[in-house]
Amino acid sequence: MYAVIKTGGKQYRIQVGEKLKVEQLTVESGSELIIDQVLMVADGENVSVGSPLVKGASVSATVLGQGRHDKIRIFKMRRRKHYQKRQGHRQNYTEIQITGIAT
Repeated sequence: MYAVIKTGGKQYRIQVGEKLKVEQLTVESGSELIIDQVLMVADGENVSVGSPLVKGASVSATVLGQGRHDKIRIFKMRRRKHYQKRQGHRQNYTEIQITGIAT
């Protein structure tokens, strides 16, 4: 059984027991989280596709912790113009573990 959920402006295909890093959520570490934006649920041959959301479907997850991704480096340069710009960025994330899919 798997589902497609939407959180943080992104879509994720998830299964029970899977660990996932999503955009930062304002929840405590170790707490239970209910995601109700479910776009699709598949259980073997039975597939339910919402328009846009599946009615009554939800995904429960446990929050494992908060963190930050690795730094990415941004370098911009204009040749022959003596212009160079360096910048770095680290995105915040929330790590969750999927505990159940309810239809």
